[in-house]
Amino acid sequence: MNEQQQTLWGFMFQQSDKLLNQTLQHLGLTFISLLFAIAIGLPLGILIARKRKLSSSILGIAGILQTVPSIALLGFMIPVLGIGAKPAIVALLIYALLPIIRNMYTGIIGIDRYIIESARALGMSKIQILFKVELPLAMPVILAGIRTATVINVGVATLASYIAAGGLGEFIFGGISLNNTNMILAGAIPAALLAIILDSLLSIIQKMDFKKLRKVLYVFPILIIVLSAFYILPSAYGSKLTAGFTPEFMGRQDGDLGLKSEYGLKIHTIVISDAVMYKAAYLKELDVISGYSTDGRLKAFDLKILKDDKGIFPPYYAAPIVRAGSLKKFPELEKVLNLLSGKITDSIMTDLNYKTDYLHESPEKVAKDFLIKNSLYKNPRNGKDGMVRIGSKIFGEQYILAEMYSMLIKGNTDYTVSTKTGLGGTKICFDALVNDQIDFYPEYTGTGLLVLLQPNPKLSKEIAHDKTRTYNYVSSEFKKKYGIKWLKAIGFNNSYALMMRQKQSKLLNVNTITDLKNYLDKN
Repeated sequence: MNEQQQTLWGFMFQQSDKLLNQTLQHLGLTFISLLFAIAIGLPLGILIARKRKLSSSILGIAGILQTVPSIALLGFMIPVLGIGAKPAIVALLIYALLPIIRNMYTGIIGIDRYIIESARALGMSKIQILFKVELPLAMPVILAGIRTATVINVGVATLASYIAAGGLGEFIFGGISLNNTNMILAGAIPAALLAIILDSLLSIIQKMDFKKLRKVLYVFPILIIVLSAFYILPSAYGSKLTAGFTPEFMGRQDGDLGLKSEYGLKIHTIVISDAVMYKAAYLKELDVISGYSTDGRLKAFDLKILKDDKGIFPPYYAAPIVRAGSLKKFPELEKVLNLLSGKITDSIMTDLNYKTDYLHESPEKVAKDFLIKNSLYKNPRNGKDGMVRIGSKIFGEQYILAEMYSMLIKGNTDYTVSTKTGLGGTKICFDALVNDQIDFYPEYTGTGLLVLLQPNPKLSKEIAHDKTRTYNYVSSEFKKKYGIKWLKAIGFNNSYALMMRQKQSKLLNVNTITDLKNYLDKN
């Protein structure tokens, strides 16, 4: 346990600069959105306390908005506000509104009506009653709402990294993708501490008597504005171009780390989900992105792969990996899964991905059309011999492959199928496989080598660019360490790549990663 703690603290110390920047960004996002939520929520709470007929509709709308899943809400914002801080702040603001409006409303209507009537009898105006009677008496309830909103925002702000808004979510999602527990904890622990500290401080303020509280309230808006400014501080940069990299790419030697060590590439980088980075590049919000060589969005958004002239991206040949226990339980499974072996080339996979990514055809349709075209589709049998559980990561290519395997199993065996698609990054999928939550999923040889096995750097470098040696190594090690078998490779190589818009690449005369590095050095 002590060794694990030292490893964690050692990692946090090593990443202290980045951790500080992300913590400041997280604080800034939390308080910028809180500032706007207070500015909107408190007046709305006062309004519905005065005109109670509006209360059910306004509180209802705020309640419905809060029930929208945070990832979906961020997704809805992107077409309107783009990526980065703006959609994240709006989404956080929406989540903070309900407790602020509701508590303001509850605090005011909870005041004894005889107190209000006495204030009127003394000749006080509505404004005087509000500021000298209602707000002081309702303040503990109002602060409770702000306290709740703050804690909610700290938690939801971890998702902001999916749309390039920064924050501690970069470490968390990077760790999930890279099977790196220390990285996950390096983001999760500070986020949890922020929530606890801010909740405790607001709890102390909430319990103050009004004389002391009034002094604090004078400082409170200034404090929120100062904390909001933290988001701007880490954002300063001098690079002329901006890159968007996924959390997984940021932490890999065959990713951002390799670009820095092998190419000396220095470019302003933001972390972003691969679900939105292609569109962001197309909309000119990003200049360079990390992508996948068979991704259909290359064609959809007119992007160009920059040649990896120093060869830091090893081949990533796809193949199903299956639990040994599942192969014993389902003796026909291996033969059926190998029906796809050698059937899908790079160009075919790119075309299949294009159909889902850009033409918005469903993965089921794309998979079925491909199987029919290649005389592999058979009508489903009446499965009676047990259920095979298929997993997949959270991008279109994996959904397509999962559907193909599902149809092959249903058409060629008497097994039924349960698909658990969209399991997130490598760690989630692999842990589900090891822990007998799924029977198999499609994996990539490069990921098996560099992310899951993580052999010493010398061995990795020696074998990573030889597809046969990589396959043989991961196949042997997975069997020994995990009791998992790599079946035959499907045929396509979905390696990492750096991409730019075609027009921008031509304009800047940047065709290779070295060209990009030289351009940045000159500018």
